[in-house]
Amino acid sequence: MAASMYIVVEGEDPGFDTFVNGRALARNEDALERLALRLGVRPLIEFFSADENSMSLLIEEGAGNRELMNRLPPPQWYAAADGLATVEALVAALEHEPQQLGSEGEQVLAELLEYRRVLRKTGDRGMRWHLAVSWR
Repeated sequence: MAASMYIVVEGEDPGFDTFVNGRALARNEDALERLALRLGVRPLIEFFSADENSMSLLIEEGAGNRELMNRLPPPQWYAAADGLATVEALVAALEHEPQQLGSEGEQVLAELLEYRRVLRKTGDRGMRWHLAVSWR
């Protein structure tokens, strides 16, 4: 199973495409967390929140516990600007040296640029977001 970190925008339909593959980000999450901490920004994984929809997907994929659904706390939502601060710092750090994350640096940078696009649109519409994880 391959993990993917993806953006969930609050509400039924944000009115724009939120899809980002997120597999390279998931595979490199530890390195991205260390980089974010060195840069003095909040690591991406700190924007994770399990909502009912993402937990249902995990259970369908065989990676979640159905009994936890009843004890799931309400999802946490974050301002787009907070996520953008992290993404912008990571993009700036990787733009000229993507190889600092190894052979997948270019792919991680490309996914971060897609996150930036989604978070900018989220912020422009005054919406909130969080990260979710999928295993497929």
